[in-house]
Amino acid sequence: MKAIAIVQARMASTRLPGKVLADIAGKPMLAWLIQRVSATPGIEKIIVATTDNADDDVLADWVTNVAGLACYRGSEQDVLDRYYRCARLYRSDLIVRVTADDPLKDPTIIQKAIDSFDATPTLDYCSNTIKPTYPEGLDIEVFRHASLERAWRESTLPSEREHVTPYIWKNASLFSVENFEYGRDLSSWRWTVDKPNDIEFMNKVLGHFKNDPLVNFEAVIRYLELDPALARINAGTIRNEGYLKSMNEEMR
Repeated sequence: MKAIAIVQARMASTRLPGKVLADIAGKPMLAWLIQRVSATPGIEKIIVATTDNADDDVLADWVTNVAGLACYRGSEQDVLDRYYRCARLYRSDLIVRVTADDPLKDPTIIQKAIDSFDATPTLDYCSNTIKPTYPEGLDIEVFRHASLERAWRESTLPSEREHVTPYIWKNASLFSVENFEYGRDLSSWRWTVDKPNDIEFMNKVLGHFKNDPLVNFEAVIRYLELDPALARINAGTIRNEGYLKSMNEEMR
């Protein structure tokens, strides 16, 4: 099957403003991400979905005029609405959700999720996030347009609107959901960018693989195992910190 990838991105990160265009090993973080996602055989188009805030004018300009990709602009707070309206405009039965702060996203993992829909035609959603075993930053979610549309219509909680997919994976009675795991539990490893020490980590890792921008994630694992101090640079942050913060706010 073929899918479109929608990358959600914005400049106004609360913890690390401007991170999506931050320089990592000589080029913007988003450029690393786009290059790696575009290498996935099952992806036929990449769209960046950002906000309609003035802060994101520079991002929209970079996406359109430098990266040469389509850019959709919508709500900052209601990310699910932004995401759905973008998906409706660039219609595809299958959608790959990509978060812009993960420059090591891996084409082989993305393709594994896409292939699950060929293997199981009744599948609505596939990810490696429900029971995480891959390093944070290799998370991937693939779902049908119809499932996204239902989530858009029926989601009411702020955490569901902000994080796009919780309504789908929390309601296994409504959707056919599949999770796949890695052979080892590396869920405590952090390969995402949200804080200054994450930038330091990525500079070292992607600087090492600068001449191999499509390096497979398992080669990165081997590299980090040879120098465990690298993984400690940005250790200690709770996985999925943003979603857990949203849940805590709802409980209060």
